Amino acid sequence: MTVNDDAFTNWKCREEIAESMIPIIGKLHRERDVTVLLHSRSLVNKSVVSILKTHRFARQIAGEELSVTETMPFLQALTALDLGPSQIDIGMLAATYKTDDRGLSVAEFTAEAVAGATGANKIDRREPRDVVLYGFGRIGRLLARLLIEKAGSGNGLRLRAIVVRKGKGPDLVKRASLLRRDSIHGQFQGTITVDEANSKIIANGNEIKVIYSDDPTAVDYTAYGVKDAILIDNTGRWRDREGLSKHLRPGIDKVVLTAPGKGDVPNIVHGVNHDTIKPDERIISCASCTTNAIVPPLKAMADEYGVVRGHVETVHSFTNDQNLLDNYHGSDRRGRSAALNMVITETGAASAVAKALPDLKAKITGSSVRVPVPDVSIAILNLQLGRGAERQEVLDYLRNVSLMSPLKRQIDFISAPDAVSSDFIGSRHASIVDAGATKVDGDNAILYLWYDNEFGYSCQVVRVVQHVSGAEYPTYPAPVA
Repeated sequence: MTVNDDAFTNWKCREEIAESMIPIIGKLHRERDVTVLLHSRSLVNKSVVSILKTHRFARQIAGEELSVTETMPFLQALTALDLGPSQIDIGMLAATYKTDDRGLSVAEFTAEAVAGATGANKIDRREPRDVVLYGFGRIGRLLARLLIEKAGSGNGLRLRAIVVRKGKGPDLVKRASLLRRDSIHGQFQGTITVDEANSKIIANGNEIKVIYSDDPTAVDYTAYGVKDAILIDNTGRWRDREGLSKHLRPGIDKVVLTAPGKGDVPNIVHGVNHDTIKPDERIISCASCTTNAIVPPLKAMADEYGVVRGHVETVHSFTNDQNLLDNYHGSDRRGRSAALNMVITETGAASAVAKALPDLKAKITGSSVRVPVPDVSIAILNLQLGRGAERQEVLDYLRNVSLMSPLKRQIDFISAPDAVSSDFIGSRHASIVDAGATKVDGDNAILYLWYDNEFGYSCQVVRVVQHVSGAEYPTYPAPVA
């Protein structure tokens, strides 16, 4: 047998193990509301090759590849436990087991590590929480995909309705088609049918009522069977408390805005300040995609090194707010062709830092350039630190934050030397630290932070909605504070 034959045999073996993982992961998700993760990446509804690639990607984070032969025993151990709703990271289980010297078996170690999700400690399944999307544009459709994907056993968030202005022609068919196919994010993972008679889109068995209205005060959601719902406003039409309060209609309990809030509307970045949301707060904002990208790594750096001052320059993909070709626009430069130009524009992300990190006294300034790519942006965060540091020290720290800390769902880390923007389409993290581009000179650190300004941001929004709905389940092993 040649070396190549050995490699192929090894691949086939790992392929078989990954294939056997799929029904276990699916059953845990459907029957027990357990989401299996690998270094914060969900393995639910993933293909054999995707599971193997996720294991291999671990080398970018932890420095060495993780094999399915290492994680499969932990997955099997989970099936023997009386698990309640939770998220369980088998990558973390495998990594921490390696460093444990007590001589425990995999089953014993797993049972101890996830004890908070078993037996008398486990969380009871909650009633499904209704969600309404107000607006169905770029962010709205990605939120729909995520909510449908996360339906699980049906006891979490449940997308019940979409509110839009009626368009010309076969409106419902066109909107379903836009959900089904996306030029950037690809095909919808599942099946979509249209019930024109009842104005419904059925996606993977989820019946979604399409309500036509241009006035939030004119909708009675209880008439459509919606109750105690969280409404996500994707339009950005209203951004202050007075305007967003228009959504607080019969059937709606809370309103979440997918744009920076104005006035006293709390701006929330999940992972940083989501635990400050008051139980009786009915209106919150998820800030902007750029704010979500820079605040978690800014907090991480401030916690470890201190931050005296900083500047963020975002190189941002173009958006629907710009013109394809030169035409009139209310903004000075955004009227020029988005597909042909780099366009200097403003960003409110720097000023929004104060709302998400009120204890950070450092002055943060910001500016932005829109560039001719349709998705994925990069924030260049230039910081004066409170103390000097070495480059490798900073990289080791940020890699560890991405693996072990409470910010591991927000901050990702990549060391690939040839990474470019399209590599991060579909990333579920708020931002990704590019190790190769990071610069450190004494008390000056410059971080290059990639972020999918559409999908990564939508994931952050869903995390906030899960939190306020009570459907955000604990993760095991618990992140290291």
